[in-house]
Amino acid sequence: MLVDSPPEQSADTASPATPRRRGTLRAAGLLVSVAVLLLVCVASIAAGAKSVPPAEVWHGLFHSTGTGNDVVVAEVRLPRTVLGLLVGAALGLAGAVMQALTRNPLAEPGLLGVNAGAAAAVVSAISFLGVTSITGYVWFAFFGAAVVSVLVYALGGSRAATPVRLALVGTAATAVLYGYVNAVQLLDSAALDRLRFWTVGSLASADMATAGKVWPFIAAGVVIALLIARPLNAMEMGDDTARALGARLTRTRLLAMVSVTLLCGAATAACGPIVFIGLMVPHLVQTITGPDLRWILPYAAVLSPVLLLGADVAGRIVARPSELQAGIVTALIGGPVFIHLVRRKRTAQL
Repeated sequence: MLVDSPPEQSADTASPATPRRRGTLRAAGLLVSVAVLLLVCVASIAAGAKSVPPAEVWHGLFHSTGTGNDVVVAEVRLPRTVLGLLVGAALGLAGAVMQALTRNPLAEPGLLGVNAGAAAAVVSAISFLGVTSITGYVWFAFFGAAVVSVLVYALGGSRAATPVRLALVGTAATAVLYGYVNAVQLLDSAALDRLRFWTVGSLASADMATAGKVWPFIAAGVVIALLIARPLNAMEMGDDTARALGARLTRTRLLAMVSVTLLCGAATAACGPIVFIGLMVPHLVQTITGPDLRWILPYAAVLSPVLLLGADVAGRIVARPSELQAGIVTALIGGPVFIHLVRRKRTAQL
């Protein structure tokens, strides 16, 4: 008896420390992720068709005298990096929220047609209504994203939808909407010239004015997403369990849709439709954090800009002196990842 009792006491003493240790590791991992993001931001400002030494990057940011490198840093690459931060965080959070809301591990704004809906609405506003300012067509982006989100969810079977069915309906909607976008551009040569880079997803035309116009919408979407992390956690265990835990299902679903619409609409209006970021990053994050959305969402907000800015930098370096658009690079990376996830989920009989 005396021999057996000390191990039992030590086990009892150690058990409360396990969640605390896990939380400490997650917090440390988040700090490391922030450090990686800062390094990628530096690379985004320094690298491109013309490399800028770190000392001149610092000079261009804080002591600009109007030299060539100062102009490149302050007026071209800094706005591009800031917009990449905003859009990357928006798409990563939107993907994580959509996966939790639909209980679909394949959910992603690009795959479920949300970005395509926003793009179709923006192209319509520009071509048919003559809207040229981002403050004008961002509202069309919100409308298109919201309509397609509801439509895909309904056609996919609503609450009875399976991951594969939602993915198929979203893929069909995306194909139809992008067909419409391409048709409008071919019929309107002026629209084609304005939007030929925007429709593949690009940070190339970024400026501080665009970032300044979309950041309030993205900030509102981020705040809403973080506030509903706990009820979304409960909903992933099923509606009955969520109700027993005190979650308000209707309100949570509505707030989740508002968050996704704000995030996807603003991101698409600013940079065009960029796919796969909202799919890849939440899955990567879950290997670090586990299924708790209170950690998944902050990690996604930090690591998604790492992926987007990394893709943008890679596109600039690989295709020097020209560049490959960030949306093309993320599609090249995300396609194989999507196939892998589909095969894995089918094997698990989802």
